[in-house]
Amino acid sequence: MPKVIYYVASSLDGFIATDDDRLDWLLQFGFEAFQDHYDRFMADVGAVVMGAETYRWVRAEQPESWEYTQPCWVLTHGEESAPAQGDVRFASGDVRKVFEAARDAAGEGNIWVVGGGNVAAQFAEAGLLDELWVTYMPVALGSGRRLLPVSGPTAPMRMIASTQFDGGAAELRYAVAKKR
Repeated sequence: MPKVIYYVASSLDGFIATDDDRLDWLLQFGFEAFQDHYDRFMADVGAVVMGAETYRWVRAEQPESWEYTQPCWVLTHGEESAPAQGDVRFASGDVRKVFEAARDAAGEGNIWVVGGGNVAAQFAEAGLLDELWVTYMPVALGSGRRLLPVSGPTAPMRMIASTQFDGGAAELRYAVAKKR
């Protein structure tokens, strides 16, 4: 059965971006050590969901291209423009509706919650998040955009896998306990 997975990189102190939404701290590591792992993950992704800040960052970094071949939902409260290529849909409101549309479009593929933390927290609090895959990078930021800014404590998650990468990064995978 397809899963909703929040797959993200984090600093050791639990931040996914700086206060001003920069990722220089992450990009300094390069992606060669992670590429095969990422490609295997992406082979199982049938739909993508992201927040507007993540979308704007991706578009600013790659203004002439769109790397996702899967349908993508962008959660936003404002006006955004779609790239010339790709299947990008804009939505607001309850994430359950976005989940239903993404699930239907994903077929047998997983739904990747790309970012940010607020979007992942909405999925978690709605009981829709199945797994959390966090690659902890060997750096601390001190402040920034939180990994999973939920409104209160979650149920304990169960570790299901871990991967160590050259350069000191480590991915931890957790099954998210569902709300009862």
